[in-house]
Amino acid sequence: MDDEKYAASFDIIMKAGDAKSNAMMAVEEAKNRNFEEARRLLDEARQEMIDSHVSQTELIQAEANGNPVEMNIILVHAQDHFSMATTAIDFAEHFIDLYEEMSQIEETVNQYKTMVKIVV
Repeated sequence: MDDEKYAASFDIIMKAGDAKSNAMMAVEEAKNRNFEEARRLLDEARQEMIDSHVSQTELIQAEANGNPVEMNIILVHAQDHFSMATTAIDFAEHFIDLYEEMSQIEETVNQYKTMVKIVV
């Protein structure tokens, strides 16, 4: 594999790794009820995945244009990072939604508790 294709593989690793990290930080922010920051981090993760996908697409196009991409451990590692980051982002979105919904339910319960104390 030539240097350009190695660079594309390492670019995928770097950007997908950053995307996964941001997705995991987004979940942590949601857990701490910082939903605005969680959504910002999730948006950043999605943008990094778009950037990572550009590098992946370059390799796919090279293969489609008759320039075979040699399979090696770096490329396998890059694809693994890409797949894991995609999954992390998907799950992060669901976790953020769940934490937000849970927070809203807790607020409603607390409001009812306050109302009951006032009435009693």
